[in-house]
Amino acid sequence: MRGIRLGSAFGIPIQLNWTFLLILPIFAWIIGRDIALLADVVNRFLGGTIVIEPLTVGSMPWILGFAAAGGLFFGVLLHEFGHSLMAMRYGLEIESITLWLLGGVASFKEIPEDWHIEFNIAIAGPLVSVLVGVVSYVAFVLTPSSMDALAFVLGYLAIMNLVLAGFNMLPGFPMDGGRVLRALLARNRPHAQATKLAAEVGKIFAFMLGLLGLLAFSPLMILLAFFIYIAASGEVQQSTLKAAFQGVTVRDIMTPSEKLHVVAPETTIAELLTRMLTERHTGYPVVDRHDELVGMVTLDDARAVKAVERDAYRVEDVMERDVTTVDPDSDAITALRTMQEHGVGRLPVVSPTGDLVGIVSRTDLMTAFNVIQSRGSASTLTSRGEVDSLPPVQ
Repeated sequence: MRGIRLGSAFGIPIQLNWTFLLILPIFAWIIGRDIALLADVVNRFLGGTIVIEPLTVGSMPWILGFAAAGGLFFGVLLHEFGHSLMAMRYGLEIESITLWLLGGVASFKEIPEDWHIEFNIAIAGPLVSVLVGVVSYVAFVLTPSSMDALAFVLGYLAIMNLVLAGFNMLPGFPMDGGRVLRALLARNRPHAQATKLAAEVGKIFAFMLGLLGLLAFSPLMILLAFFIYIAASGEVQQSTLKAAFQGVTVRDIMTPSEKLHVVAPETTIAELLTRMLTERHTGYPVVDRHDELVGMVTLDDARAVKAVERDAYRVEDVMERDVTTVDPDSDAITALRTMQEHGVGRLPVVSPTGDLVGIVSRTDLMTAFNVIQSRGSASTLTSRGEVDSLPPVQ
């Protein structure tokens, strides 16, 4: 999930997705609108003595709304750091933490399939939220009676961080509770099967949440239910892919160099398009006279040249020189992830000595997947991140 980079902490980039800029003022407005009700809730549940009327005068509700909403999302950020720092203890690489419409996302390169590790990573976020709630409550108790505005914000954060922890522990896979469920299921069954079972529970939870959202006329709740359902389905699909490609290397499925169609840098764009038509390829490695890989050229590159200029332009004028490659002994799933991360449909396969030994494409991967599936292979795939959500509001 991409966003505006704000900085980093503990070596982890912190980002804001554009949807965060939409939801923050909405949360602030909701809090400000219901300031009297919320202050009464704080008094009742935390034994406070907040005088409510001054909080409802003038612009004070909106000031408190933004303060409370900002504090809530800061709590979400700390929640994500709970996941991330626990993951770093196990040597895992964290890509980023992103705040967005429905809460926060901590993106990992990969999570090991050890159920104990996933359990610890999943539970760390809610535990941090509980800690933030307790700290906020202590600060609330110590706040002088003359500072009702501050007491309200602290009391609100104390309650909401506990609600955040509880909500994320519900079995809405891939939320924290769903990941805890998968970890527990994976203790005595294959990880892929545990993923499927946890995802089915997550889909049921999503359906119930969506139905509740319809009855409560809560668009955010419906959106969250939709997100959980789609994310759970995606986890199962990824699990199936990893299962199929268990033990399969790029070398096993690539088109080897002796069968590879390549082009020279001096080939004209007109000649390239003719070859694409007759050979039915939409991308070629570009090799020089010494058979060294110097770039990649695709149909989109060729299309960028006007028809009247295609005899004048050569492949070297339009080819991509900064080429992402893959090692022939890499896992097939690694090749697929590399394609997804770089938005490409094929990867040149280059040996450790720098020789072009083949090319692997999405088509190669999907063909291999279909063949392996028909043979009945099965294995596992872990998640690439921790997804946490704010409790839905109306």
